[in-house]
Amino acid sequence: MSREWLVRIGTLVWLAVVFTAAWGDASAANLLGGLVVGGLIMVSLPLPRVPVHGTVRILPLLELLAATAFYAIESSVQIAWFAVRPAGPPVSGVLRVRLRIDSDLVLVLCADVLNVIPGTMVLELNREAGAVWVHVLDVGSDRAVAKFYRVTHRLEHLLISAFERGEEIREVR
Repeated sequence: MSREWLVRIGTLVWLAVVFTAAWGDASAANLLGGLVVGGLIMVSLPLPRVPVHGTVRILPLLELLAATAFYAIESSVQIAWFAVRPAGPPVSGVLRVRLRIDSDLVLVLCADVLNVIPGTMVLELNREAGAVWVHVLDVGSDRAVAKFYRVTHRLEHLLISAFERGEEIREVR
């Protein structure tokens, strides 16, 4: 069985699971209905093919998942502190980060990872410039800004290590 068919079957199963979850009842009828609706969606609204290069490396992927979970928990605690501390709201701003990611798919994954971390939200991706603009909740000190850049570049390094072809991290463009 080709990789393309495995992806299609996986997508169909995922759509059926989402359909079943939306109905809130894991019955055979809902699962069958989900397969039918998922099949209709896949036939009538086909997605364009996304070129995928490289390979998945398990150890960097596990490290990426652990780091993302850690940063998400750390940021959640920080946001909770901002909500209850006696001082005013933190200074927020938009920061530009230059990225060394080659793959469009990995670039989107990077934006998704940054959006998962509370206190950050990706505003714009510019593929040609190799840059991402991120709204950051706390830019009130040089230390906070440096930490944001350090975390972002660590996540970028892990994404490149986990998904892109080259073993070496490329120089900043």
